[in-house]
Amino acid sequence: TNVTATGENATLQFPQEIVDVAGSVLNVREPELIIEVQKKHMERHPHHIPMLFMFDIIHGFHTTFPIPLAQGCSFDPEVAEKIARATAKESCVSGMHVTFSPMVDLARDARWGRVTESTGEDPYLNSVMAAATVKGYQGDDLSKEDTICACVKHFAAYGGVEGGREYGSVDVSERTLRQYYLPSYKAACDAGSGMLMTAFNAIGGVPATGDKHLVKDILRDEWGFEGVIITDYGSLSNMQNHGISDSDEELARLALEATVNIEMCVDRYAKGLPEALKSGKITMEQIDARVWEVLKLKNRLGLFENPFHFAD
Repeated sequence: TNVTATGENATLQFPQEIVDVAGSVLNVREPELIIEVQKKHMERHPHHIPMLFMFDIIHGFHTTFPIPLAQGCSFDPEVAEKIARATAKESCVSGMHVTFSPMVDLARDARWGRVTESTGEDPYLNSVMAAATVKGYQGDDLSKEDTICACVKHFAAYGGVEGGREYGSVDVSERTLRQYYLPSYKAACDAGSGMLMTAFNAIGGVPATGDKHLVKDILRDEWGFEGVIITDYGSLSNMQNHGISDSDEELARLALEATVNIEMCVDRYAKGLPEALKSGKITMEQIDARVWEVLKLKNRLGLFENPFHFAD
């Protein structure tokens, strides 16, 4: 199996030395293939560190359950927890480590195309359902069988884009942000979500993936989130579309200073971080801190003892 054929490499063409030290991969979902890829990756990796296998598992893996919006209509967090627990069992034996769920974005504009992934328009309901879903996925110990790491998304206010336009801008006051949009993300984090995903949108002109106030000041420092932060699908590069910069170095610096750990499906970190380090705009201590959080999640999943995490 050629691991460079997975993900976005058909267009990005990562050199083999970058692939050999990749920390995670998306959309590899067959357990036999996952075991094979993990074995070969650990053989090639200089420190034999296992990869994370991640996938969008939104409302069931092999078994299809009602969409999150329908779960929200039940007003029953026990239902959400049971669905997540069943999903975790199927995902774990299939080799998955992380699911990009729950999506807890407040949805009040029917023009927005992601409404079906949310549990609705009420911040309290969204918070309760988010916590229940995280608990269902992760159980009490992520290193145990039948568990999968949750990734709460999309931080933040993704459902508030103007006109329901995907990847667009959000214009809200700090009070509105905190009173309506942020509670559900906090509930998921308080429930122990191991990962969080940044959003494509900008808030007040600042792209969320590079928003130091939003991600570092509020999420990390104020809420005490110690997990892994991953970008949405190319959202680190998408910051360029918000008019911030087109420089790999500058975009990588902004995301790192916002304490983002993993870039998804682009090469801004791969290209920009070495440049920013060489120019003195970032420090190795910053990089080490973000790497350490990824290693802690892998340890929490028990991957150093069991790299295949019950894939069968």
